[in-house]
Amino acid sequence: MPDLERLAVEHAARAAESPHGRSAHLVLHDGVLRQTVIALTAGTALDEHTPPSAGSVQVLRGRVSLTIAGRLLELPAGHLEPVPQERHGLLAHVDSVVLLTAVTA
Repeated sequence: MPDLERLAVEHAARAAESPHGRSAHLVLHDGVLRQTVIALTAGTALDEHTPPSAGSVQVLRGRVSLTIAGRLLELPAGHLEPVPQERHGLLAHVDSVVLLTAVTA
């Protein structure tokens, strides 16, 4: 299995170099299960999108918010939150790395 800390460091650096302020890496793909490391620089957001069948966001470093219907649900480092079953986005308040787990059935 990959070293999440090493991936967090690597993709945080890639996000910092990217003109879009983000970097992602598919860590695990097993049938309908996917886990992706996503790094975002401060102020970078992922636009609202339709949720997977089930999922969670674990903040590996930094501080992010899930954006859900105009409100923010702030998640600090170490926090694990189920993905809401409604359109949502993600906003990085500081340079951040999350582990997104999604079931895509």
